[in-house]
Parts: sequence; C-alpha cells; structure tokens
Amino acid sequence: MMKLVYKLQAEDYKFDFPVSYLPGPVKASIQERVLPDSPLYHNKVQFPPTGGLSLNLALNPFEYYMFFFALSLITQKPLPGALHIRTSDCAYFILVDRYLSWFLPTEGSVLPPLSSSPGGPSPSPAPRTPAMPFASYGLHHTSLLKRHISHQTSVNADPASHEIWRSETLLQVFVEMWLHHYSLEMYQKMQSPHAKESFTPTEEHVLVVRLLLKHLHAFSNSLKPEQVSPSAHSHATSPLEEFKRAAIPRFVQQKLYLFLQHCFGHWPLDASFRAVLEMWLSYLQPWRYAPEKQAQSSDGQARCVSERWAPFVQENLLLYTKLFVGFLSRALRTDLVSPKNALMVFRVAKVFAQPNLAEMIQKGEQLFLEPELVIPHRQHRLFTAPTFTGSFLSSWPPAVTDTSFKVKSHVYSLEGQDCKYTPMFGPEVRTLVLRLAQLITQAKQTAKSISDQCGESTAGRPFLSWLGFYSSDTNSSYPANDLDEMGQDSVRKTDEYLEKALEYLCQMFRLNEAQLTQLTLALGTTQDENGKKQLPDCIVGEDGLILTPLGRYQIINGLRKFDIEYQGDSELQPIRSYEIASLVRLLFRLSSTINHRFAGQMAALCSRADFLGSFCRYHLMEPGLTSRHLLSPVEPGRSVSRVRGPRLSLRFLGSYRTLLSLLLAFFVASLFCIGPLPCALFLVLGYFLYAMAMTLLTERGKLHQL
Repeated sequence: MMKLVYKLQAEDYKFDFPVSYLPGPVKASIQERVLPDSPLYHNKVQFPPTGGLSLNLALNPFEYYMFFFALSLITQKPLPGALHIRTSDCAYFILVDRYLSWFLPTEGSVLPPLSSSPGGPSPSPAPRTPAMPFASYGLHHTSLLKRHISHQTSVNADPASHEIWRSETLLQVFVEMWLHHYSLEMYQKMQSPHAKESFTPTEEHVLVVRLLLKHLHAFSNSLKPEQVSPSAHSHATSPLEEFKRAAIPRFVQQKLYLFLQHCFGHWPLDASFRAVLEMWLSYLQPWRYAPEKQAQSSDGQARCVSERWAPFVQENLLLYTKLFVGFLSRALRTDLVSPKNALMVFRVAKVFAQPNLAEMIQKGEQLFLEPELVIPHRQHRLFTAPTFTGSFLSSWPPAVTDTSFKVKSHVYSLEGQDCKYTPMFGPEVRTLVLRLAQLITQAKQTAKSISDQCGESTAGRPFLSWLGFYSSDTNSSYPANDLDEMGQDSVRKTDEYLEKALEYLCQMFRLNEAQLTQLTLALGTTQDENGKKQLPDCIVGEDGLILTPLGRYQIINGLRKFDIEYQGDSELQPIRSYEIASLVRLLFRLSSTINHRFAGQMAALCSRADFLGSFCRYHLMEPGLTSRHLLSPVEPGRSVSRVRGPRLSLRFLGSYRTLLSLLLAFFVASLFCIGPLPCALFLVLGYFLYAMAMTLLTERGKLHQL
C-alpha cells in the first residue's frame, strides 16, 4: 500500500476528502468558513463551484491515505459479543504501531531513507503544500484571532523541513481524527446535565490512542541532553529535533485534555474504564518511555522521579491535578468491593505516590497560584492571574519567572482565563481523599463479610438443598458481587489492592496514623464476633432507632443487618417456595376447624399437671411465646399482649421436604416387603417415642430454670 502511495505521490494529483468525515469541531469551523487552528488544513479547503454545501479537502495521496486510515478506527462496526479478540492482535493496531515507529523515529536526527521502507526505492518529492514553519511550533498560539478561510495564505517553510513533512502529517492526522472531537466551548457546554454526547469513543479507540501517546513520549524524549537545553537552539538544529520538542505541547496536549475530560465525565462506571485510566497514566509518566528507563529498586519500590521531569509536570499541571479530582469523583461512586475497581484505585494511587512526584505537582500549583505583576516589555505575553495579592505600594515587586508564566499559560489555555482552579493539595480535595479512604475501609470490611457469609452459607446448607428444597433467608443474604464468582483468591487480591491504595494515599496527602484511627473508629469497624451481632450505624430518636447514611450503606452492601424475627401468627406466615400453596391452605382450614371445635378439650388437657398434660403442651402450645417482644421502634420493648391458647398446626404436612421424607420412608419399607399400613404404624410409633423423650427433656429443662 505504501509503495502505491509513494508512486502516486510523484504525480501532482489532488484527492477530495469530504469535510463531513472530519470531527465535529473541525467540521463546524470549516462550515462557518473559519480556518481551524491546525496547520494541517492550510490551503486545502475547496469550495464547490456550484455553491453547494459539500465541502472537500484537497489532499495529496499520502494525506488522503492517512486520513482514511485514521477514520477507519472511529467508524468501525463493533464486533459481535461472542467474539473476544485482543486489540493488540489486530492488524490495525499492528499497522499503527509500525507507522509510528517508522515516522516518529527515536534514533538519529533524520527519518530513515525511503529505500529501506516497505515501499522500496521510490521518489520522495516535496509536499504539494508547504509545511508549517517550525518557528510557529511554540507552546502558545501567536494570535487569538481566527483567520477566515478566504485569506488562506501560503507559508514559506524552510526547505529543510520538507524531509519530515510525512511525520508531521501523520501525527496531525492521528491527533485530529482521534482526539479533536471536543472543543473548549463544546466541553463547557457538556458540563450541563441535559447535554447530549456528540461523540462516544470505544475501548479500542482508547487503546490505540494510548499506543500513540507511548510512541510520542519515546519520540520526544529521544533528544540528547545537549539538544534539550535552550542554549542548543540554533540554525544547525535539524527539523526532526525541533519537531520532537513541539510534538506534544503544540499538537497533542489541549486536544488530549478535552478528550480525557469527556471520558472521565461520561464513561460508564464499570471495569471498561480501565482502558481510559491506563491511557491517562501512560501520558503522566513520560519517564517510563525515555531511553534511560527508571529501574526498580531491590525492595520493589520505584525510584525517585528525577527533577528533569519537573518542567513536564508543571506544563501539564491540569492533566495531573484536575483529572485526579475527576477520578476521585468516579471512585467515590463505584463499588470498591469489586476487584477490578479496587485495582483501578490502586493503580492511580501507586502512580501518584511515586517519590518526588507529589512535590513536583505541589510546586507547580504554587507557581500557578503565586501573584503575577505585569512587566511592560512582557505585557503582551502575560495572562491575568485569578487573584492579585501584591501591593501597589511595594517598592520591589516579586520577579515573574518564565516557569510561572508557562504554568499559568498552560492552565489558561486549557480552561480559559476565568477558570476557578481547585488545588490538588487543598482542603476540598483532601476532604474527597478522606471520603475515599473511608470507602476503602468499608469495602475491605464488606469483602471480608461477604467471604465469611459465603463460607457459612455453603457449609450450612442441608443435603437436600440441591433438590431446590432449601429455604434461603433473604434477610441474611448479601447482594450479588463478582467476589461470589471468583472465590477467596479474589477477596485476598481486593484486600491487597485496597490496603496498598490506602497506604499510597496516606503518603501523598500526609495522613497520619491518628487520622486513620479516628476514621476507623468513626466507621465503627471495631466489631464484636466479626460484626455479626453489631447493629447498623444509627442514632436514637424520639420514635426509636434512626439509620444514618453510613448505616444505610452498611445494610445495602450487606455489611451489617438487624436481627429480624417474625412476630405474627405462625399459621398466617406467607407461603414459602418450599411449600405446596393449595395444600397449605387446605391444611389451615382443617386445623382451624379442629381448633374451633375442640378448643375446650385441648385447654383442659394442657392444664393437667401430669405427663399427659406435658405431652399435650409440647405439641399444642407455641414454644417461646411469652419471651417474644415487638421490635417496632415506635413502642420499643412492648411485649406481645395477645396470648394464644393451645391449638393444632398441620402446616408441616404441606412442605415438599416432609412429603419427600414420607415418600422415601415408604419406598425403603417396600424394599423390605413392608406394606404402606404397617409402615405408617411404625412411623407413628417412632414419632411417639421421640415426642415422649422430647417432653421429658423439656420438662426437666423448665425445672432446672426454676
């Protein structure tokens, strides 16, 4: 394909690329006849001769191919749900990787010769449209005024820059097509809860963007130390080296920031956010992709982040601080008991807790928040600071450093000059971190409770539960969670992730042991008997116990519960799933008839003081009736006022388990040639012997209590 592209490149032929295929902000700008900021569109917009609305870009073959190649990522159809293919194994992902490795080389100061390219030896003519001069690759736009399309002017570029025009085109096309879907105005409109999403990226889209960022870091950091220093700027510097300095701040930073802001605010609260998270963390750690990668120390801890990266941190301050606050707001709304969500919190905390990184971020915030005075010869370069704390009577105003100006210009260019900056290490964010620490502590406790509950429920189920006759108590079961499917190993990993994340957060925000102890006590994590007898967090009101928000959280997540016991008539309980509804109703009518007709005789039998009276009381009196208390908070501790007399209950005969037990008994008896009638007599006799023994034990227990 490249061989054909290069062959067509030798001919001066234009290909029309529809403007309607471009991202929303670019398309809207061109349709309003305002030239976009990117030099990619200079001298390319073609108006139809008939005056129609079908605008096109006139592109050379290389540009035309790259535009459609980048477009295919955001217009691809999703794969069927049954197919699970790793993105890194796809041909598209591999092609992107090879294109980036070739056109953004980390070795040498010029591109590899085309004779060694996949296309073979072919002519390499100068681009049809002049490239943007590298003098304009500064960190900031030279003018805030938009240029009208009718005034497109040719740019006289240095002939030496022609050797890298393909690299410049490749990067600009990828950034425009993959990241430029949100403008600053559109981002501000998207903050409204009623706004509709204009573009929704896919997980594959995000993974490819992450690959682009990793290559860009390696490309930009391949400059030699003497080339990085400002004194090294001279006419002898190659265009590729200038391009390495300007690639990220000039072309990528603003569009990536808006792209990440949209993803953080609109991505679903599920584990698929891991792709966005890793893309963000890859951009925040350029030292991982530098030629001299940081080695791990013997104890597994990352080495201190070098001061060499302080300018990058300061000039990308918002991507560290504001996006960290955005992640905090997401983490506070997710289920941290899930191992995948716990892993994401751990990953972010681990990256930001790297030694010296928090100090560099804090230094950048200080540079932005320091007062700024206007110096006459630099007045055209300065932005207005959000607050002005200097005194007009000061004889010697504080010096305004270039570093402070770079940080301020970065923030104002991404957020606008009327932005309200929230310091990452200020009290507001610290409160969010404390809330996250509280949720981490609760999630660890919940994971342990779920693990214990699963173990008990598995061990305590009867043998016949596999037949569906096991009565599950809905009040004591925890909500479904992926821990139930993944087992004890997942509980252990969740606990490890959350424990390390809490440790890293304490390092970053200097939370001491006393604060954590106070937080733990506030949560009520000191439990008795593994928390099984501890009530949910509540306060005592006029009408009884009132749940607090923490108590509601504990109940919803199965952390604690009230001991609920049925206090009504046992005969009137709802029909259970292990009972035959029609048979239960029939037995209730029969029992009610017998109780109504023979109430006097049963009361007389139960009042006897001999063994017969004890035997009748064991079967006809409801056990433990006098010890029951109503649990209503309206009248706490009020005893049950209605005392029921002796009565017969036949409801147990409506249970599947009882009927199945009788059926099995008759089946086993038939194997020994015992008929149904003799078998029934044996069962009745056996039960009478069992009932007599239980009567004696019950009476002896009552005498012992007296």
